[in-house]
Amino acid sequence: MAIRIYKPTSAGRRNASVNLREELTGDAPTKSLLRPLRKTGGRNHHGVITSGFRGGGAMRLYRLIDFKRNKDGSEGTVATIEYDPNRTCNIALIKYADGEKRYILAPVGLKAGQKVYSGDDAEPRLGNCLPLSRIPSGMSIHNIELIPGGGGKMVRTAGGSAKLMAKEEKTVHLLLPSGEMRIVSSACRATIGQLGNLDHQNVRLGKAGRKRHMGRRPHVRGVAQNPVAHPMGGGEGRSGGGRHPCSPTGKPAKGGRTRKKRKASNKLIIRRRKSRRYGQVKL
Repeated sequence: MAIRIYKPTSAGRRNASVNLREELTGDAPTKSLLRPLRKTGGRNHHGVITSGFRGGGAMRLYRLIDFKRNKDGSEGTVATIEYDPNRTCNIALIKYADGEKRYILAPVGLKAGQKVYSGDDAEPRLGNCLPLSRIPSGMSIHNIELIPGGGGKMVRTAGGSAKLMAKEEKTVHLLLPSGEMRIVSSACRATIGQLGNLDHQNVRLGKAGRKRHMGRRPHVRGVAQNPVAHPMGGGEGRSGGGRHPCSPTGKPAKGGRTRKKRKASNKLIIRRRKSRRYGQVKL
């Protein structure tokens, strides 16, 4: 993994860099695992914009990812490490003994030719998926289930990893990348290792055009909008908004409490994540 910094041959190149993706080995994705992906432009089924400043972007095909890792007892061989335009981490193509192919999230150190397994009898090694009850304490894990058999929901971004801190009879304590300490059923599955593509956070786009290729339109400040479009809009001349910063739906933008007090999962959270202004907890 390496970052190439462009020479300042133009204004757009001056602050730009690119990920060389030296760990990739695949040229083209497997056609049987591709699906069409429609663009929504940030609109719901009523045509109302629910996620602003979205639209355009390069055409993508969705890669079917095996988040459940439910092919137990079958040996899988890593065929290639590939780029996925729909997520920040890389993916690995797995070929099983019966000829089936599946994509999984690629952790750091996983290379072509390695063997991966899943199930209760799998060893706690890199790339293997097994229940949390069979994983030793202190190991780095990713792609963690919230409900047994429901597929991985947590820790799926580039460089992400959680730590298994403690075990009880039917539950385990996990330290998530955000600093949150959470209780999860020991029957839930997770994959061993830290997700790859660690240099993703170091890439600088350098110009607005690269952001448009990703499907992101120019972001307009709330105070610059009309009062019908944003709670902080309107006013004579330039104004400060007249209230604390918030989203178009009124959600506080500077660390205000928005979680429901009676949410069922509150009892599963031992320690809440820290605010962004104080930084993330290092694992």
